[in-house]
Amino acid sequence: MKEHRMRRWVLLALFSGLFIAVISSTGLWETTLRFLFPQESQVLHPRASLIVLVMEHLSLVAISSSLTILIGLPIGIWVTRPGGRNFLPLVTDLTSFGQTFPPVAVLALAVPMLGFGLPPTIAALFLYGLLPVVRNTIAGLSAVPPGSLETAYGMGMSQWQALFRVEIPLSARIILAGVRTSVVINIGTAMIGAVIGAGGLGSPIIAGLVQDNLAFILEGAIPAAMLAILADQLLANIEGSFAYPGQSP
Repeated sequence: MKEHRMRRWVLLALFSGLFIAVISSTGLWETTLRFLFPQESQVLHPRASLIVLVMEHLSLVAISSSLTILIGLPIGIWVTRPGGRNFLPLVTDLTSFGQTFPPVAVLALAVPMLGFGLPPTIAALFLYGLLPVVRNTIAGLSAVPPGSLETAYGMGMSQWQALFRVEIPLSARIILAGVRTSVVINIGTAMIGAVIGAGGLGSPIIAGLVQDNLAFILEGAIPAAMLAILADQLLANIEGSFAYPGQSP
């Protein structure tokens, strides 16, 4: 099992190195896209280099996902405590509504209040990624065996000590699965930020759609797909180091 996990980390490191090499090689992109689309006068999006676009995209995802975790995790914990359990249906409904509400609609409502660029995009991504984190936090904490809690209380732990020393470690794998889903969703959804000037890998895709330039579209879509795979596998490797409640890792 340990050898299998080590192999996964090695493969992830190799793929990460390949990803960095690919997005850093402007000449490789230009040569390949020029070969595939010789009819296009321009095959690389002129706004910024690919590595700059990737960094902008990563910033959008990192900020929105961090906010989602910092707010979603405490909400999920609160509604599983005696003082917040009555609010569980309300929180579930609100977070579900946040994900079903189209991100483009959130942008349309947020732009008049927050302006163009980063803030409205972060707001849309935050709302869209909240449900998996809250839902999996609730599911993970609810799946902790009652016997484990009884043992913790029998050892003299307070409710907060039991939460941080027993419940969260035992439910970590389920919670991380929600974080993983949320991050991957945000990587794809962050494309919409380009519509209001937030940049990222959506910029060449939007430009390609407007100008009917497939080279631009591929320049944004391929790195975004690779980035989603990388993030998914990174979080999957971290998730795999924890056990499900009642199981050994």
